[in-house]
Amino acid sequence: MMNKKTTRYHRFNEGTPTINFEWDEPDDQAHSPQPTSPLKADDELGSGLAFMSLGSGSSGNCSYIGTPQSGVLIDAGVDPQNVFAELRRNGISPDSVKGVVLTHDHQDHVRYVYKIVRDYNKQARIYCTMRLMNGMLRRHNISRRVKDYQVPIWLETPFKLCDMEFTAFETSHDGTDNMGFSIRLGNQTFVVATDMGVITPRAEHYMQQAHYLMIESNYDRTMLDTGRYPEFLKARVRGALGHLDNEVAAQFVSEHYHPGLRWLFLCHLSNDNNTPELALKTMRTALERRGLTVGDASNAADQRTRDVQLYALPRFDASPFFIL
Repeated sequence: MMNKKTTRYHRFNEGTPTINFEWDEPDDQAHSPQPTSPLKADDELGSGLAFMSLGSGSSGNCSYIGTPQSGVLIDAGVDPQNVFAELRRNGISPDSVKGVVLTHDHQDHVRYVYKIVRDYNKQARIYCTMRLMNGMLRRHNISRRVKDYQVPIWLETPFKLCDMEFTAFETSHDGTDNMGFSIRLGNQTFVVATDMGVITPRAEHYMQQAHYLMIESNYDRTMLDTGRYPEFLKARVRGALGHLDNEVAAQFVSEHYHPGLRWLFLCHLSNDNNTPELALKTMRTALERRGLTVGDASNAADQRTRDVQLYALPRFDASPFFIL
């Protein structure tokens, strides 16, 4: 039985079946506006943490986090040819990517992980739990040699990588093993919280400590309810092991906002059941109701002093290279 506090975020539908289904969506989503240049955080926080999304959505997920010199990839669902072309444009070579950290074993997050460590950087390692690795091998056509590159990790047991401290925490999704990550560099904390049907108490614990939060805002409820998905897939998306809708994400952030939270990155937007404009509007409205000012990540002079910057990660394209 969930307590009253967590029920506000746990949209459990006791009658909803758990369905494991991979869905290919058409490539026609409008992308969110691009900042004119990366926006730096306040000097009292900034210590060179760099972030870039290389793709965010069921067509493929991958992002870079580290410093302007070296770092790691979070997930490997985007063609590495595109990944490393974008990173090279920002001064990051394949040799500078020291590892791939996986959130779960769905294809849009792991499709290219073996290719990255086999063809682009043989010194890089794959950081994931044993359950996730075994699930990936069971569910996908991938060489068992991928296990030679694994460094096992455990939930809520910190590990160091590229001067950063990573802590995995459990999330609610229908992969074999599902997790978000709290990532610390110096006095900064970046939290990755993607692919989750509900916000569990442990996820809430880490997310509310973030200075920079990458949070799923997958679908608009009205668009999903009236959209083209078959009913069983709608039930899967809405369910406790599915995805997070715009309103739930916005409610959580507005209720847990603290002055240290400087950036919000909305991730894994649905191509059929959401738009960047809707996701951004829903989050901005919730924050403004609290009396907060919300920047548009444009780096314009009148935006830099806003309480929090808000940006929707593009589905198919790379984001700017942010220095936080």
